[in-house]
Amino acid sequence: MRIAIVGTGGVGGYYGGLLARAGHDVAFIARGEHLHAIRSHGLEIRSVHGDFVVHPARATDNPAEIGAVDLTILAVKTYHMDSVAQTMRPLVGPQTVILPLQNGVESAAMLSRHFDGQTILGGATWIVASIVEPGVVRQESQFRRIALGELDGRLTERVKAIGDALAEAGVTVEVSTEIEKVLWTKLLFIASFSGITSVTRAPAGPVMACVESRLLLERAMREVEAVARARGIPLDADVVEKTMTFCANLDPAATSSMQRDVAAGRRLEHDAINGAVVRLGREVGVPAPAHEFIWTCLKVVDSMVGGRWQMADG
Repeated sequence: MRIAIVGTGGVGGYYGGLLARAGHDVAFIARGEHLHAIRSHGLEIRSVHGDFVVHPARATDNPAEIGAVDLTILAVKTYHMDSVAQTMRPLVGPQTVILPLQNGVESAAMLSRHFDGQTILGGATWIVASIVEPGVVRQESQFRRIALGELDGRLTERVKAIGDALAEAGVTVEVSTEIEKVLWTKLLFIASFSGITSVTRAPAGPVMACVESRLLLERAMREVEAVARARGIPLDADVVEKTMTFCANLDPAATSSMQRDVAAGRRLEHDAINGAVVRLGREVGVPAPAHEFIWTCLKVVDSMVGGRWQMADG
């Protein structure tokens, strides 16, 4: 299978590395020093599941050099989606399938502004991976899971073929006929847990030990549940209870990826996560005050990243 990885960061680099090691023709879209290192020395994967190097690795910052592929895995941050969609057009031909692996539930809708909706799948991933130095990706979690499916719920041959390719490469794969349910179930957790830990800058232990923050966490989950149900998403009846139990069993030192971005002064995905709950709730008349508060606070934090906010002179 000819595959392009758009966004060769931790997530894209790791999954692309697995697929290349499994024998697929993988092209990595990267930039800067990371691209230079991959071209010079290959893509090095340091993983709890075993280290390896993809060398030589086909890498470029120009998708036109690659041309149309069978599968494009989109692993950029949500705030880069629109700009990246413009540059990745040469990768998408009549038979190309796009698999987005962003947080949130709006990736397919965003992509459909640029591509035929029939080319787009729903996708989600659970993994801890990051670039530790140019050309090197570290994957730290025992879990490396991808869920994917057709947005209309059909079980198609293309979805099964992509699922098989990922599974054969070592990924834990769920081919779902209810991918929207999967996406919203994940959103219920990440929007609530990531939002509260990012605002408080506290790990799981203090958040779960405080009665008030634990109640706020549950209230935030209930808001996502209410929005999802109003939009016709058939979440499990006990989804909030199961997710609260999961949070209670987290390592007390566990942090969320967005919280780590706050601490590191990086851009945030608050708009695609908490903002989505607010926006999509408004569309169906369901308020989400906890998420609106979180979204607003993190919008202020994000506005100061990289000196983007400047006080006016005078």
